[in-house]
Amino acid sequence: MVRGLQTFKEFLESGEGIASNILSNRLERLEASGIIAREADESDGRKVIYRLTEKGINLAPTMLELLIWGARHEQTGASCTAIEYMEKNREQVVAEAKRRWSERDRTPLLPKFEEPTEPRRLHAGKKGLA
Repeated sequence: MVRGLQTFKEFLESGEGIASNILSNRLERLEASGIIAREADESDGRKVIYRLTEKGINLAPTMLELLIWGARHEQTGASCTAIEYMEKNREQVVAEAKRRWSERDRTPLLPKFEEPTEPRRLHAGKKGLA
């Protein structure tokens, strides 16, 4: 939703460290729940693209809150600046996520996550890194 990932390979190489069998199972469950749909890639019919459904994109406000919460309380590779922007501009971020979904725009809302060299956490009421 915010990183523009759409293929199994992109999810697998996203830095989350998820095992391929677990990823496969989660994608199947999300599809069975109607949150994502599988499509053949227009440029290569052998490749599968996973795309949010309308039901899935309607999770944008909830996912944004979870993203902000995670950045405040857990070590993440997300940029503090990007998370602070999202926190201050929730409505605009959700609207932009929905626009990109409807227009099939793969441009990520968040830049690629980096491996943190030290714990990076946002704290309520404080700017910057802990």
